[in-house]
Amino acid sequence: MPPSPPYCGLIIAASRQPVPLQGIWVDVQVKGFVADVSATLKYKNEEEKAVESVFVFPMDEDSAVYSFEATIEGKTIVADLQEKEQAHKTYDEAISRGNQAFLLEKDESSGDIFSCRVGNLPPGQEAEVTLKYVRELPMEADGAVRFVLPAVLNPRYTPKDHKVSITATHPQVSVGKIPYTLSLNAHFQSAYGIAKIESNCNITPLEYTDSDKIHAKVSLADGHKFDRDVEFLAYYTDVNKPSIIIEAGLGATGPAQKPGPAPPGSIMAESVAMLNFYPGFPAGQEQSNCGEFIFLVDRSGSMGCSMNSEPNAPKRIQSAKETLVLLLKSLPLGCYFNIYGFGSHFESFFPESVEYTQQSMEVALKRVNEMNANFGGTEILQPLKRIYQTAGRAEHPRQLFLFTDGEVSNTNQVIDEVQRNTQNHRCFTFGIGEGASTSLIKGMARAGNGTFEFITIKDRMQPKVLRTLKYSLQPPVKDISLTWTLPSGVEAIVLSKVPTCIFQGERSIIYAQLKGKVENEAEGVVCLQYKLQNDIVKNDLRFPLDVQSLERPTIHRLAAKALISELEHGTESKSEEVKKKILETSLQSGVVSSLTAYVAVNKDTKTCVEVPPMRKDVPVPDLQTAPTMDNRFVNFLLNPLESIRTRSFGPSVPDSSLLYEDCYGKNSPLYCSVTMSCRSVCW
Repeated sequence: MPPSPPYCGLIIAASRQPVPLQGIWVDVQVKGFVADVSATLKYKNEEEKAVESVFVFPMDEDSAVYSFEATIEGKTIVADLQEKEQAHKTYDEAISRGNQAFLLEKDESSGDIFSCRVGNLPPGQEAEVTLKYVRELPMEADGAVRFVLPAVLNPRYTPKDHKVSITATHPQVSVGKIPYTLSLNAHFQSAYGIAKIESNCNITPLEYTDSDKIHAKVSLADGHKFDRDVEFLAYYTDVNKPSIIIEAGLGATGPAQKPGPAPPGSIMAESVAMLNFYPGFPAGQEQSNCGEFIFLVDRSGSMGCSMNSEPNAPKRIQSAKETLVLLLKSLPLGCYFNIYGFGSHFESFFPESVEYTQQSMEVALKRVNEMNANFGGTEILQPLKRIYQTAGRAEHPRQLFLFTDGEVSNTNQVIDEVQRNTQNHRCFTFGIGEGASTSLIKGMARAGNGTFEFITIKDRMQPKVLRTLKYSLQPPVKDISLTWTLPSGVEAIVLSKVPTCIFQGERSIIYAQLKGKVENEAEGVVCLQYKLQNDIVKNDLRFPLDVQSLERPTIHRLAAKALISELEHGTESKSEEVKKKILETSLQSGVVSSLTAYVAVNKDTKTCVEVPPMRKDVPVPDLQTAPTMDNRFVNFLLNPLESIRTRSFGPSVPDSSLLYEDCYGKNSPLYCSVTMSCRSVCW
């Protein structure tokens, strides 16, 4: 039997070797609906040889990473953003010379996975690396502004003939054995006032730093183990007001990375506006009672894992079932529906969509309650294709609902399939449990002109579900356009595409570059116009051209991220012209893209390493090895043949084999050998 891959941190645990990552310090600045985050990771090499530490970590798909630096031997080295191939060459050459080097890049398989490499760290030496990023913050159904610092990185299932995800070969450790702690301070600012701050973790009491309650701060309790996603919910006094922020171009203050003026015509040179619309609908508009509702439920092995690290937390499959039951009981009579379950294979409740009646609902509810996470790996592409190949009903627009923990490695291929069929349906997605892929959940919803939700605890499930159902019953908005009325000599160029879908009460964000000289006290008007059934709706936003010169060009970086994401996910993303635009925007703004990476080299290393460093992967928390897991499974992972020989696993071995399949795919040597051994010895 081949050696086990470093799954779930078991090899690390068995060797009892210390992990180089010592701790993480995070500073969060939340201003309204935008977060600016600085995260510092401290390493120490406790081995007898030089090491190369590799830390793979999750990050929200919408995060714009704009800075990376390292501090070692008292010296801070600011990394350069380079074309990815050149960055790898720079890093490898530095390592071969014995210099210390650092590399930060986004994984090619998914935009929500990053890796940080710390090379040639001598024995006993410490190093700190700091990365900074900005991101927009979504609103919850109850009006809360939500910030999440992701900690859980679930192994991504690898379908046949696909490159194995980096998450499948990276060590993970049970949530009870995280060897490093997290220190986090969060500062909140809102012009509307801050009513309260809530968190899923233990935090210090909310402290207002001014009498108007527009500034406040909280911190995580001391000694927090980074064993779960850290979530903050900020409740502002008033959040549903349209607004616009205009940020001055960098001009003589210099672009993101280097001093000096920004290049003329670059995204950083001119002023950039961030528009927040809350589109209103005509009074009396009724929801549609028509529709074909197709529910696609993940039944792969990983859905049998816990939602989060809390004791006695429900299983993901149970949460998905409860969400589905709530939706089924809320559908309008006379619509049509069907339910698909998928894993390594898929099946549907009915050969084709059936009319929603009391009887058909009861039949479906009975089968939903019988669903289990026993379908193996996460093969989502084939059921999607089957659904799209099935003819729809002209009088019942198709609404696709997906429930998954998002553990797939062919994310881009799945999103492309949704994009190809965007004219025939709307796609609404639910990410179930901590660690759900934001790239998959958000990407499918955006490609399918729908919305997305993340469900990590049961308490807020109902409002999320009912909000999504309300959106799906809303007639589609058409002919969306944006028009500007600006002073003479000022021109607006939209950087992010105009929304392709609009929902009642849902915020729409648009970024635009304002070219030309802006006079003091000048005003502008921007109009978001669309057609809803037979009504033409106009939403005017009048604003002063009050340009803000800020210390950090946050709006510019978010605009650059929006433009890069649009280009990377567009139909022409593989063309040389689009690649050139992505690379140019990334290098000008300092925002990491799929074509760039940050690299830093300590050329003044006092002690050069003379031998190749020992690779050391830093494990990340894994809910699949929570302390509540049966110890027989842990023994099975460490000594599978011995466990089988003694029959200590009993009837639960098949489910464990499915979990292996879900993480690595049926074609992996480990899965094949485990499965064959199980079948030959146990059955």
